[in-house]
Amino acid sequence: MIHFDISKLKKRYKELEAKSFKEDFWNDPKNAKSILDDMKHLKFKIETFSCLSQKILDSIEFLEILSDEEFMEYEKEALKNIQNIEKEYFSLKLNTLMVGEYDSNNAILEIHAGAGGTDAQDWTEMLQRLYTRWISSKGFSFSILDYNSDTEGGIKSVTLKVEGENAYGFLKGEKGVHRLVRISPYDSSNKRHTSFASVDVFPEIEEITDIEINPKDLRIDTYRSGGAGGQHVNKTDSAVRITHIPTGVTVSCQSERSQMFNKDTAMRQLIAKLLIIKQEENREKIEDIQGKYSQIAWGSQIRSYVFQPYTLVKDHRTGYETGNVESVINGNIDEFINQYLCELVKKSRWFNEKRNGY
Repeated sequence: MIHFDISKLKKRYKELEAKSFKEDFWNDPKNAKSILDDMKHLKFKIETFSCLSQKILDSIEFLEILSDEEFMEYEKEALKNIQNIEKEYFSLKLNTLMVGEYDSNNAILEIHAGAGGTDAQDWTEMLQRLYTRWISSKGFSFSILDYNSDTEGGIKSVTLKVEGENAYGFLKGEKGVHRLVRISPYDSSNKRHTSFASVDVFPEIEEITDIEINPKDLRIDTYRSGGAGGQHVNKTDSAVRITHIPTGVTVSCQSERSQMFNKDTAMRQLIAKLLIIKQEENREKIEDIQGKYSQIAWGSQIRSYVFQPYTLVKDHRTGYETGNVESVINGNIDEFINQYLCELVKKSRWFNEKRNGY
């Protein structure tokens, strides 16, 4: 069941709208931007709910006026309409689970090949295709920030910026190790191989004013772009890699011709990563993060994709599974996302109840 108080959302929107009309609204640009962002997210939820409600009412009205003979004639159309409504309801349900501080933000998605040579790199490319197809299905957009391919085939690593309402909220549960079991196309003996790739996800944070990083804690390297396309590729050292020495966290960007722009983008990625780590470790300051941070532990497999000797995709955190591997590989991962978010909300409620002594 969706817990969606539309009247409360509309009331909150009107309150914020009233503030935006005040003469002194732009005296505090940071607060003004925050209010406008909140209005944007509220408007999206209100319009989505209203549109879906109207479609449901229209469908009911349409079915009620049909005679038995007409229903037989329009049965396929009616069924297709109901299926579309179910998809929109499911999407709305997922949006109600966005309760995290940065859930509404755009997302930065990194995929890295694990051990396994070409097979692992091919798996990384398959995951990139999976996520880009999912992104398209949601009506989101993406751009490639960093791309590291291999001459033998596949991708060593790729970083995508995903833009869309609640992009980070949807994708944050994809963080972890993804395991593939299949007959390797690169093995002439047709043996079964296991390949690994890690996925890291963090929010895009546009303005960060309350975080300070000591410049002495950073190592900044420049190198030639290795991505595909464009005459400018590999001609100048425009790509930038920044390493936070105390934690070992590394980010890279080569999406633009300007080294300065890439450095700025990489720096914002780094700060966002460190913010998420700080939250996860319940630290008060970035400086309180101790020791090397393992971005993805290779033992923390979150999902397995099995092509041989049977077909199965299973999430090891929620227990949700499906035998339709091809569908998942083609980007149909909404149910996996839904199950993860539901578990997250349950754990959050349980934690709050325990903390409050219920």
